[in-house]
Amino acid sequence: MIEGKILSMTEVKLKSFIDSLRPEEEEVRKKLDVGYSWDGQTALLFEIRPLWNDPDQIIEFPFAKLRFVKTSNIWRLYWLRASGKWDSYQPKPTANSLEELLDEIGNDNHSCFFG
Repeated sequence: MIEGKILSMTEVKLKSFIDSLRPEEEEVRKKLDVGYSWDGQTALLFEIRPLWNDPDQIIEFPFAKLRFVKTSNIWRLYWLRASGKWDSYQPKPTANSLEELLDEIGNDNHSCFFG
């Protein structure tokens, strides 16, 4: 995100959700944090951590993807399989609101997002 930029309502909701997941202590955030990217249609949620064998290299591991389908005014939710392929999240693949799917990710009743 760019500092000083006015955030869209979608970005505000994404940022609030990610902030609720982030560790409080700065020292912990250096070892494990979460973030997101938003391109106006697709949000990618990811873990941020040092590479196990090179702690100076920081990597991002995606765990959820949310895509807004403008033509049908719905949100789609995907999870990243161990194969590296994105799959529709079958317990709740679509919703009319972003909040519904963020709640689904947060609850993670099927351990698809946080293991």
